[in-house]
Amino acid sequence: MSELISARMRRRMREHGSSPLLTYYDLDTGERTELSGISFGNWVDKTSNLLVDEMLVDAGDEIELAVAEGHPGHWVTLVWTLACWQVGATVTVGQPSRARVVVAGPEWAEHVGVQELVACSLHPLGLPFSPAVPSGVTDYTLEVRGQSDFHAAVPQSGLSPAWHDGVRQLTQAELVAGPVGDPVRRLVMPSGDPWTTVRAAVIEPVLTGGSTVIVTGSTGAEELERISATERCTA
Repeated sequence: MSELISARMRRRMREHGSSPLLTYYDLDTGERTELSGISFGNWVDKTSNLLVDEMLVDAGDEIELAVAEGHPGHWVTLVWTLACWQVGATVTVGQPSRARVVVAGPEWAEHVGVQELVACSLHPLGLPFSPAVPSGVTDYTLEVRGQSDFHAAVPQSGLSPAWHDGVRQLTQAELVAGPVGDPVRRLVMPSGDPWTTVRAAVIEPVLTGGSTVIVTGSTGAEELERISATERCTA
């Protein structure tokens, strides 16, 4: 049986841990965040510990990533996606009715009333919400930093559901199925389809040993060409 995505992520950390995995640009805010394989993996582990130790999420629980609808390419969205898969939870997008936890972006107020709500500020400097979110809403930025950098991941079954967005339903094994190319440094412009974005932005580089440069915000062809040259993108 082939390794599943969490095991492949750990292998990537061992073999190419210091090299960039994700470089995130938001041209509207001026943010540039570069995460090596080790840095990204640490964020995934911290978020996994938050899910398991603080929110008591079990394998098979559904986590609604509302943040993926408005911010599919943000590095925090991608961290949450990998963390859910590492703990055996199912990522859902646009399917909140059965979700154990809803993870929202700055638009968290739209989701008040769900069983458990996590709000991600997505602040370019990594700051929490100001003013603070009300009682009953978890500020991700505040809560995740105190979590351990290591999560003792439990192996997941390839048959376990991993992704459900109303269009496609994928198992853990299907996340890593299909052909992948050579390791490249790829420029990614997030699409309106969260699955297409997560596949290009994080799954492919994890599986191939490559990396991605994710660009969001208002931009034109010249700006993309400049970033591509600066970041030495090859695809």
